[in-house]
Amino acid sequence: MAHGSQEIEIKLAVADAAAGRKLLRDGGFRVSRARVFEANTVFDTDDLTLRNTGRLLRIREAGRIVTLTYKGVALPGRHKQREEVESEIPDAAAMALIFERLGYKPVFRYEKYRTEFRERGAGGGTAMLDETPIGVFLELEGAPRWIDRTARRLGFAEAAYVTASYGRLYFEWCQASGETPGHMVFRG
Repeated sequence: MAHGSQEIEIKLAVADAAAGRKLLRDGGFRVSRARVFEANTVFDTDDLTLRNTGRLLRIREAGRIVTLTYKGVALPGRHKQREEVESEIPDAAAMALIFERLGYKPVFRYEKYRTEFRERGAGGGTAMLDETPIGVFLELEGAPRWIDRTARRLGFAEAAYVTASYGRLYFEWCQASGETPGHMVFRG
């Protein structure tokens, strides 16, 4: 079943996974979806039409769940807000082949371990703890007021908000560390 919506989110850098889990637990959050390894493959044309226009086409494999995602152009603002259309699909390889037949090819892979958290008894948003090869981030997704209130409660000022994609963060990390860009994957 496909669904489309407006994704509204921010990322917050944390020292490590243990610090992120403690912040969330102390803030009243509990695990709602256990830690899972995610492999994400971004598709684009040879001339990077989607990237150059701020859009994304992705296949995400998270445990046994495979999700096809389209993300639209982000609106300006302190939160990252853009259209997101997602659908679970049964076969990542078949979908990748369809994309390739349509002129899209894999251009970037990124991996992470994600744990999802929710507040007890609250209908607010979702907090995710993302462990990536370039650092650990809390991602807050929900209504802007919930995001701002939750970030403050966790001890973060608006200046700490990160709205860049993991792809952008990876390329900035490569530039700062002198690494040659490739794919954001765990080594070893």
